[in-house]
Amino acid sequence: MSSTLPPFTLDDLRRVLREAAGADEGVDLDGDIRDADFDALGYESLALLETAGRIEREWGITLDDDTLGEARTPGALVDAVNAHLSAARAA
Repeated sequence: MSSTLPPFTLDDLRRVLREAAGADEGVDLDGDIRDADFDALGYESLALLETAGRIEREWGITLDDDTLGEARTPGALVDAVNAHLSAARAA
């Protein structure tokens, strides 16, 4: 993985969510979703698995099941991805 990759952002997550699973018509992903529960945003576990797979391929990291299970909000997932990126860069 390149150490020049920028941090993973909420905008990156919005893009990946749309690519992986689309967006529910009643949800404004461009709004303040950082602390919204993924269930409330219309993303169930299969959509999040697809999202995680895209993140892993694009950013060159591996997200374990515990990370995905504990990241119940977009903000928590962004923070988890960045923690994995930092660990990978330090290795």
